[in-house]
Amino acid sequence: MANQSTPIIQLTNIGKNYGNFSALKGVNLTVRQGEVTCILGDNGAGKSTLISIIAGLHAHDEGTYAVDGQPVHFSSPREALDRGIATVYQTLAMVPLLSVWRNFFLGSELTRPVIGPFRRLDVDTMWANTDNELRRMGINLADLEQPVGTLSGGQRQVVAIARAIHFGARVLILDEPTAALGVTQSGIVLRYIAAAARQGIAVIFITHNPHHAYMVGHHFLVLQRGQVELDAPRSELSLDNLMFHMAGGAGLDVLEHELHGAPTPAPAVTKEGTAPPAAT
Repeated sequence: MANQSTPIIQLTNIGKNYGNFSALKGVNLTVRQGEVTCILGDNGAGKSTLISIIAGLHAHDEGTYAVDGQPVHFSSPREALDRGIATVYQTLAMVPLLSVWRNFFLGSELTRPVIGPFRRLDVDTMWANTDNELRRMGINLADLEQPVGTLSGGQRQVVAIARAIHFGARVLILDEPTAALGVTQSGIVLRYIAAAARQGIAVIFITHNPHHAYMVGHHFLVLQRGQVELDAPRSELSLDNLMFHMAGGAGLDVLEHELHGAPTPAPAVTKEGTAPPAAT
């Protein structure tokens, strides 16, 4: 059951401009503990800009961004990470030739003292922690020494998710985690997205696939040309309705009316007289 207290993240009338171009305008978003919030939209809808703001990569120009009820204005991803907001991008930030456990602690390696001021990698602790965290997420790997590049795409995504949770993520932003995966591997990732939410993690799932979103989502936000096309909880939304909004919403109704239901427009009148009918 999701926590209904103060949202971890609250965006109010968020706007982002690049010169004269408005990438986002008037976007509201609420992210709660234990919920999967799905952000959908076509290419150019504003998804990347929105998650860049949440992750601290870019600052917003308009509106209010609050974390735990306190307004913030992040200037770097490190500041967002310090507040428990972690992002797993499609690239996963992994080194394919390094082992699973080395990738799990990449950039945050544990060390222990040896003679004098020198320290060495604490391999045993890192190996054990990696194994425990992966098992807690429900994934059992026979060999943590194997190169991470030998894992399936779905398994690599799960390793990245488990890594973010281990290092303190309260909010997990997943950028199109199933985009390059087949049906089976997508199922693996969706299963662990649901598992992360059950552990109390707030998940922001960015996708262009309404079927994947509807399988795990609690709340849905559809962006279109930088503005909110749909903002609804699962209880008020069917998959068909989500697909309708994802495909263009009201714009589709207008197009269908133009193509099939509108009367033929009257010929235009010019100085030379009536224009010839348009070609069909």
